Amino acid sequence: MVTIASYPQMQTGTIMDRDIYAPGLGTIVNIRPLTSLEKVFTIQLPEGQSLGHRPGQFMEVSVFGIGEAPISISSSPSRSNGTFELCARKVGDVTTALHNLKVGDKVGLRGPFGRGFPYENFRGKDILFAPGGLGLAPLRSLINQVLDERNLYGRVIILYGARNPGELLFKDELKAWSERDDVELMLTVDRGDEAWTGNVGVITTLFKFISIYPRNTVAITCGPPVMYRFVLMEFIGKGISEGNIYLSLERKMKCGVGKCGHCQINNIYACQSGPVFPYKEIKGLEEAL
Repeated sequence: MVTIASYPQMQTGTIMDRDIYAPGLGTIVNIRPLTSLEKVFTIQLPEGQSLGHRPGQFMEVSVFGIGEAPISISSSPSRSNGTFELCARKVGDVTTALHNLKVGDKVGLRGPFGRGFPYENFRGKDILFAPGGLGLAPLRSLINQVLDERNLYGRVIILYGARNPGELLFKDELKAWSERDDVELMLTVDRGDEAWTGNVGVITTLFKFISIYPRNTVAITCGPPVMYRFVLMEFIGKGISEGNIYLSLERKMKCGVGKCGHCQINNIYACQSGPVFPYKEIKGLEEAL
C-alpha cells in the first residue's frame, strides 16, 4: 500500500463556504485566445469572495445545461484580486460550450479542490520546471508565484516543449521570461516550421544543455502521460532525490470530491490525495504514469 503524506494547504477561500456539491457563480470578465484550441478565461468571483487556492489545485466548472468539467487553475495566488484564470482546451462537450461563451456570461464553480504544490518548502532551493504542451497551464500558477517571490528561491530553470510552434502556450509570457536575467528558459518543439530557429526534438533533448546542483534542486513536471516516464528518468539521471520530484495527475480528475471513482489509482483518489504528488509516493503505481 502506498502511503500519502500531507503537506501544508492554503486556507479555503470564501467560495468554499458553501455546499461542496452545489456550484457557486462566477462571471467571465475576459477571454484570451492562445491557440486554435486553447483559451484563457478570467473569472470574477462575487463581491467579497476569494478563491484561496494554491498552485496545482483545480476547479469544477459548469456550463449550465451542458455539464461540468475539472480545469486546473492557471493563475497564481499572488495575483488573485477577486479573479482567477483557467486555461481550457476545446476537447469535449463542456469545454466546447465554454469556448462558445462570451464576456459577461456566468459559469458554475466548485472548488478549489485537491492537493497543490507545497511551494513554501521550495524556498531557498533551485527549481527546475519541465512542462509539456498543455501542462504549462497548471504550472504557470506555480511559476508566477515563484517569480512574484523571486528573492526567496534559487535558480529558476524552465524547459518547455510542444508538438509544434503553433501549440506553444502563453507566448507573451515565454518572451517575458526569456528576457529576465533571473530565469533560464529553453524551448523545444517536436516539429519546427520555416520560422522556427530553436531546438527541435522532444523535451528530454533539452536536459543535456543544463547542469544543476541536485541536492538543492526541486524538479516539477506536468504534461501528456507519454512524457512522464522519460522526464522522470532525466530528473533521476541528474541526481535529483525522488522526494524532490513533483508531478501532477490532473488529467484523471472528474467529480473532485472522491465520489465517482474516476480518478482512483489502487487505494488513492487522485482528486483528494493529488493531483500533485511527490514522485516517491507513486513510483510503485504503474497505473499512475
